[in-house]
Amino acid sequence: MILSVTFSKPVKNISEISGEEYTRIKIKLLTSSLSASKNENYFAEFYTQKQVFHKKMSEAELNDFIATHAGTTFKNCVQRTESEEITILANKKGKITELRKKINHELTRIKTDSSVKPPLGESVGNSAQKVKKYLLSEGVAVPFLVHLGVMTAEGKVVKAKYDKFRQINRFLEMLDDILDNVMQLREQENLPVNSENPLSIVDFGSGKSYLTFAVQYYLTEIKKIPAQIFGLDLKKDVIAYCNSLAQKLNLQNLSFAVGDIASFGENKHPDVIVTLHACDTATDYALDYAIKQKAKAILSVPCCQHEINSQLSAKSVPETSPFVPLLKYGLIKERFSALVTDAVRAELLESRGYKVQILEFIEESATPKNLLIRAVRTNKAETDCKSPLLSELQVNQTLTSICSKTLPSES
Repeated sequence: MILSVTFSKPVKNISEISGEEYTRIKIKLLTSSLSASKNENYFAEFYTQKQVFHKKMSEAELNDFIATHAGTTFKNCVQRTESEEITILANKKGKITELRKKINHELTRIKTDSSVKPPLGESVGNSAQKVKKYLLSEGVAVPFLVHLGVMTAEGKVVKAKYDKFRQINRFLEMLDDILDNVMQLREQENLPVNSENPLSIVDFGSGKSYLTFAVQYYLTEIKKIPAQIFGLDLKKDVIAYCNSLAQKLNLQNLSFAVGDIASFGENKHPDVIVTLHACDTATDYALDYAIKQKAKAILSVPCCQHEINSQLSAKSVPETSPFVPLLKYGLIKERFSALVTDAVRAELLESRGYKVQILEFIEESATPKNLLIRAVRTNKAETDCKSPLLSELQVNQTLTSICSKTLPSES
């Protein structure tokens, strides 16, 4: 049985499908009785440049869709079953090639010395073998994961979704590490967390909200912490879907709304701000909001840092600058700009009284966008800073100043 299908690299004149210019299509098997029926057990997402459209399909409709569009309308089609990955490719001349690869999803077990204490998230069994232990345990059915197709009704993680399962747990570990700090800050403000004053979480750019639902479940069902979680995103259909799912699961403390981070002005006074892959300056608007609202903690995974990259060029600094090679080559310049952007963000948060860490969110092999900025408010006085965020001009001036410096001459 097909578990998932992804179509990418559309050919020209793609508007022949429902008259829309789709850039990619993702289809997955629905494993929950809440979301799958006998006739429509696949969930499809049709992506355009600005929107996502949803549709349910039967197995027969999926097979017909693959036969019609794999290698023709889309040059790349990747199908996953429980045992293999099937890739259908088309070259410029229209020649179609089919590649098949067996999938081995067995968990890696590593022999280890029983006297060595395992790292966070892992445990050592009596057999001197180390097996990953997650905050959301495999084998225990989690309703939202079942509905989203990550788990089966029996609590088994769907093999094609194991990376997503690991990503969710990694994020929860990073949240769990700072919960005590957040609770202490609440107590210092004489605002103990209870049903009348729940912990407030705001997720900017929540998207399909895997992590938003995960935070709700972890705080409410596992930690038993009263919490109110709110998600914001630009996509109306995605928000409608998330609200519908929250209602189906009877989650009274979870809600979503359509909105732009840049113009969001509600005084929600959040304890924790979350941003996962908020694109370019959307991350900065989220950090700005967090600082102004005096959020106690921030968990941010930046994405697509174009602002500084577009301002820097080899022509903007002296030829003698040692930084010229970093600005000369596109790929290196892009990575350099991203690192500088996140370094500036971290410094600015520290200047506003936050203790900041830059952590690896997930393995770089999964995605290069894997840096997480984790900031916790302290009682230290803020430094004299006119604005929570430097203006674009100040950023440009700062970087130009840095890149203009020359290395000391050898004596």
